[in-house]
Amino acid sequence: MTFRTFLRHMREGVKSIFRNGWMSVASITSIVISLFILGVFILLVLNVNALADKADSNVQVSAYLNLNVDQELRERVEKEIAIMPEVKEIRFVSKDEGMKDLTESFGTEGQDLLDGFTNEDTNPLPDSFIINVVEPTTVPAVAQKVESLNETYPEKPIMRVKYGEGTVEKLFEITKYVRNIGFIFVAGLGLMSMFLISNTIRVTILARRREISIMKLVGATNTFIRWPFFVEGALIGLIGSLITVGALFLGYSQLHQALIGDITLSQSLIPLSEIWHLLGGLLLLLGMLIGIWGSTMSIRKSLKV
Repeated sequence: MTFRTFLRHMREGVKSIFRNGWMSVASITSIVISLFILGVFILLVLNVNALADKADSNVQVSAYLNLNVDQELRERVEKEIAIMPEVKEIRFVSKDEGMKDLTESFGTEGQDLLDGFTNEDTNPLPDSFIINVVEPTTVPAVAQKVESLNETYPEKPIMRVKYGEGTVEKLFEITKYVRNIGFIFVAGLGLMSMFLISNTIRVTILARRREISIMKLVGATNTFIRWPFFVEGALIGLIGSLITVGALFLGYSQLHQALIGDITLSQSLIPLSEIWHLLGGLLLLLGMLIGIWGSTMSIRKSLKV
């Protein structure tokens, strides 16, 4: 194909959009509505998955030390835990720091309630380690490895290990189901959008069967006939997806602005700057591919003259 022929196909594809005004509008509208619904659901799934990831990452292992553990033994145990491949970070919390955190969590009433336990002699809390892991699902395994350190040291430095046993496993199971269900719904909605949009474009192409038949009868090749429709489908898909992306991003930005007063809700939303390139690129590519696919599949029957 020469460059001149390519320009001719591009020009004819653009002209066809304006020549078949209402049918083109119907195709673009179909793309906008379908991709908008799909985009809203993708945004919902992305935010739900982000919340699930945040919940997973907040899971920690707390290892409480026995009262007879001196500083040297504590530092040795801390190094043992820190070199575990599953451990991301370990933080030592002294009994005094633990009491301070506990008092603050109770608020004003806690200061009076715990007033007699704040000095070193009466503080009943043990020293502890707060352990963050690389992969949240390894929390139970890390807890077992930390607890097994008692078998290494005759002093048995670990009094107990807590990580929310039972609750954590349920949390991981729920978040796994949320991700899987979200993926299934997005995939199903994407397929439904493809068929809806392609059928609308197919109606547009079939309405011009007479034009295609005449071109065939005067000797035009299938490739020569197909290319303008190929360009037209791509442009319809691009225009529809651009409108969709603009509407989605504007609506998402407005929602983010409306929730600024509520810090918890606004921080729970993924910033648009983190997802615009992924979501925008996906919808633009999907819109163009659906437009091309709808045109290509529809024109096949018309070419059999």
